[in-house]
Amino acid sequence: MAAPAQKATPEQFLAMGQEVLASQPFSVLVGAEMHALRPGFIELQLPIADKLKQQHGFAHGGAVSYLADNALTFAGGTAMGVPVVTAEFKINYLRPAVGARLVARARAVHVGRSQAVCTCEVLVLDGGEEKLCALAQGTVSRLPPAPDARAESNLNP
Repeated sequence: MAAPAQKATPEQFLAMGQEVLASQPFSVLVGAEMHALRPGFIELQLPIADKLKQQHGFAHGGAVSYLADNALTFAGGTAMGVPVVTAEFKINYLRPAVGARLVARARAVHVGRSQAVCTCEVLVLDGGEEKLCALAQGTVSRLPPAPDARAESNLNP
């Protein structure tokens, strides 16, 4: 997600982020929710529905990993203010995610011109208590600018 050209209020910035999340078909499919967004920080949540569990009854590692990856990318993209993609990330699973909801909080910890390094804590909300279930770190990279229409027309007569 790129930061807006003009200064947005915190509410407007969150609303823009929620629009981006809603435009991601996979995020809609799994039911992800954006609860906080500011440049370089995000909180994403995911209700732990039965369809997201593995055979032992807790959230599948893929669901935990998805949430961390998306949070890392939003944190880096909003910090850099340009469109980005995940270049790499790693995740450490610390405990089974048993509870009602996953909560991912990601921050950009180093922001450069072409990439940002971000960290993410994934917690599980169980009975009103948050428990850390995974830690992730990743690098997001700036996307190259889209070719302009004139350059495309020169290539495709």
